[in-house]
Amino acid sequence: MQKITIVKVGGKVVETPESLQELLHDFAALQGHKILVHGGGRSATKIAKQLGIETQMVDGRRITDLETLKVVTMVYAGLVNKNIVASLQAKGVNSVGLTGADLNLITAIKRPVKDIDYGYVGDVKSVQIKELTTLIQRDVVPVIAPLTHDGKGNMLNTNADTMASSLASALTQEFDVQLIYCFEKKGVLSNPDDDDTVITNLTYKLFKQYQESGTIAAGMIPKLDNGFNALTNGVKKVMITNTQGLKEGIDTGTILTNES
Repeated sequence: MQKITIVKVGGKVVETPESLQELLHDFAALQGHKILVHGGGRSATKIAKQLGIETQMVDGRRITDLETLKVVTMVYAGLVNKNIVASLQAKGVNSVGLTGADLNLITAIKRPVKDIDYGYVGDVKSVQIKELTTLIQRDVVPVIAPLTHDGKGNMLNTNADTMASSLASALTQEFDVQLIYCFEKKGVLSNPDDDDTVITNLTYKLFKQYQESGTIAAGMIPKLDNGFNALTNGVKKVMITNTQGLKEGIDTGTILTNES
């Protein structure tokens, strides 16, 4: 079975031209089949402000009303995605920009209203990999924005970590998959204030202990939940690292393991 590497990049890495170019340089150097899934929340917040649209966040999650949905669709699928695609083409990587609506790749359902109404936020329902696999086998590199659709003509804002995990899980039907979450830190930290306290191997049991103690909190929790879900669904390797960790043969980050 052929190997494929799925890299999800987010945080400050996407938002500064220098760090993004470093990331894309290392991504371009990765051997074999690969996919890039990206975020872009800070850019969306900046553009929304320029347009006079207020950004509402609850526990680090964006409330996506109709006007905000227009902004994130423009920014994620347009500005951020196409800049990445153009940069990869300049590095000799034949890439194509996609959302979940393209090729009917990822359908989602609008998140039900419970305590909070998140608006037009989608929870992944299904992943269709047939056409995507055809592109990959032709050495095309998909660059995927964090948007899905509901099959009824509506776009939905969807967590990029979840999209990467869902894609990784679905592609285990055709490939040996490794999933890398790449952001500005070296990995998951045992001391959030010390960048050199990387947990090199993180079990699910240890993750829950760190979560209960408050050491692992906020946006890292859904990232890790998605990572462990991918392992459970047959993904061979899940790593959380920075751009340095993308370099061949360097495991500088946190490796997730399903051991108890």
